[in-house]
Amino acid sequence: MTKIEINGARLAYDERGAGSPVVLLHAGIADRRMWREQLPQLAERHRVIAVDLRGYGDSELPSTPFAHHDDVVALLDALDIERAALVGCSFGGAVAVDTALTHPDRVSALALLGTAVSGHEWSEETEELWERLVGEVDPEDFTASAAGEVRFWVVGPGRRPEDVDGELIAFAEAMDQRALAAERALSAVDVADLDPPAIERLGELRMPVLVTAGAADVPDITRLADRIAAEAPGAVRLPDVPDAAHLLPLERPGPVNAALLDFLG
Repeated sequence: MTKIEINGARLAYDERGAGSPVVLLHAGIADRRMWREQLPQLAERHRVIAVDLRGYGDSELPSTPFAHHDDVVALLDALDIERAALVGCSFGGAVAVDTALTHPDRVSALALLGTAVSGHEWSEETEELWERLVGEVDPEDFTASAAGEVRFWVVGPGRRPEDVDGELIAFAEAMDQRALAAERALSAVDVADLDPPAIERLGELRMPVLVTAGAADVPDITRLADRIAAEAPGAVRLPDVPDAAHLLPLERPGPVNAALLDFLG
């Protein structure tokens, strides 16, 4: 792990390999450790940086206003990278898209895995699924909250916990407990949102875009992947990854790595 000062905050990242730069942006229920299966594989051909977004994992969270997408570009500046491919999962995908929209000259390609998109409103179906699978959870209890979020996102609505590797569930819960603490801290900081949001601007994504999702993820995520593929001119929509939910890079690294290596060239 290395730390570097970015816009007044020290961000933690892991770096391996040489070649064309690739930045890995983690899900909101995780941190940079979720890329443990991608970092060594991609580093055989690329210079790969897996970063903890501000406030998450081992990165700091000063009280000053900021934007995650500006942090990504400042990281590129600090590492003397002119342009990089951004690979994002979930919230990290949303940050990647926001970065590509605000700084298109700095992003060579986008790979979006089970991505969120800024400005997207979750459907009533998703809210009803949450109530059915998780229900009311004390937000002060990070252990219970993480267990609920992992049940919803990592197991998914169409599977049972016993259908999913126990080590994956335990690792996801451990990451999510830290992420929940990060989200609480972030709620007290002025985090700038993209205006207008990305959901209204997908047609502006002119770089190559790869989109996929886990077949066991919540339906809204699949619909978002379909929408990006339909509206972004350079998008390629891969079939959903079988037997994988929201953290598909962790759960099914084989097909994810193969798709990324092929796309990144």
